[in-house]
Amino acid sequence: MSTSYALADSLTMLRRNLLHAKRYPAMTFSVVVMPVILMLVFTFVFGGALEKSSGGNYIDYLVPGMMMLLPAYLTVSVAVSITTDTTKGIVNRFRTMAISQPSVLAGHVVGALIQALLGVAIMVAVALLIGFRPDANLVEWLAVFGLIGLVMFSLSWVGVAIGLIAPTPESASNMPFPLVMLPFLGSGLVATDTMPVVMRQFAEYQPFTPITETLRGLLMGTEIGNNGIIAIAWCAGIGLVGYVWSMSRFRKQVG
Repeated sequence: MSTSYALADSLTMLRRNLLHAKRYPAMTFSVVVMPVILMLVFTFVFGGALEKSSGGNYIDYLVPGMMMLLPAYLTVSVAVSITTDTTKGIVNRFRTMAISQPSVLAGHVVGALIQALLGVAIMVAVALLIGFRPDANLVEWLAVFGLIGLVMFSLSWVGVAIGLIAPTPESASNMPFPLVMLPFLGSGLVATDTMPVVMRQFAEYQPFTPITETLRGLLMGTEIGNNGIIAIAWCAGIGLVGYVWSMSRFRKQVG
């Protein structure tokens, strides 16, 4: 019975989160639309110069990397939302109500997951209009959205952790900046073998590179190798650490 109550409470918090996104669309609009704008900029402004590094049509190389911007940007949104709740007293009101405490965080996480998947669908639609030509079948497309969902779920708990320690929503919006930059510092824009040695080593061993290469392999048929396993391992590790730390911190705050 407690599990069914927790699920019902999580759905309630999810509806609350989605209503906030609907009533205050500025944050959602920026984190969903900005990656699409950046994709257009890199395609039409830098695409000609970067064509050689991609080994073919640059938009085909670029889109998998741009997909990773959506989870990174939405992590900022999660952090800001969590900090807003904790600093404006709504969490204290929830403490007096007979609701599952973890559901407060779960609503933010699942809401971000839904926004991320919708954002990827929008990005793919725009990319197809400007020349993106993937050769993925239905199973591979499902795997793409599944991996992006896993990335978003994992990074959402990082956003929750940041939101719980940030003193103000303004600071919460700035603290994830290094995470937002990571997709640019991997293989998302150019091949890592075109980078200087130190930068190449960093790019190859940070989490977004194997995730991007896995997406690229699924969409374009390039070699995935062990990138898929590494990508899932990164997501599992990041998500587990973020979840455990966030739940411990949240229980201390509301306990």
